[in-house]
Amino acid sequence: MSDSTIRAVVMDVEGTTTDIRFVHNVLFPYAHDQLPEYVQTHRAQPEVAEQIDAVRRELGEPDASVDKVIETLLHWIETDQKITSLKALQGMIWADGYQRGAFKGHLYDDVAPRLRQWKEAGLALYVYSSGSVQAQKLLFGHSDAGDLTTLFDGHFDTHIGHKREAQTYRRISDELALSPASILFLSDVVEELDAAASAGMKTLQLVREGTQAGTEHGVVASFGDIPL
Repeated sequence: MSDSTIRAVVMDVEGTTTDIRFVHNVLFPYAHDQLPEYVQTHRAQPEVAEQIDAVRRELGEPDASVDKVIETLLHWIETDQKITSLKALQGMIWADGYQRGAFKGHLYDDVAPRLRQWKEAGLALYVYSSGSVQAQKLLFGHSDAGDLTTLFDGHFDTHIGHKREAQTYRRISDELALSPASILFLSDVVEELDAAASAGMKTLQLVREGTQAGTEHGVVASFGDIPL
């Protein structure tokens, strides 16, 4: 890798900056536990009412009761569905939890020091995750390393495209007004790295505990091992 060509770093979240168990063992169960009361208590608020109606449209039942909506949302959490209305409500519930100090966003210990170094060195930093932009900002804004949101120049979620399609990474490159070869993409998922490499980006795989190393990309065990 030619260090001098890298002008921006785009990073995945789960399994890359953040232990995937934080999402599955903390965030998802918290949303599942809090959702019934949260929806019932805030059902009249416009942003919540909008998502309740979106669930009804998804069900094809415009007159579905709030209890039916809640039952559906819980089922979607249990089956890990990526449905926009669920993501929106989860984001609201997580925001409430973060603000009340119910938990902090987990980051691997090697992440925050490296992000600060890169920022000081003039690199542009971006997040690209399947989690919503709101969820990303909450995690980094309430992380166990403090509020890191000022380190990032931007955020992307699946609104820009699927993570395993090369065209998505071309769109990101266009959004950043940078050549793909000047962007380093970090992820733990080989298929995402394959797509980014197909678009011309440089790639490195983060191999954390439980991650299977691939053979087509450079491999590092921590942000501290990234040669930038």
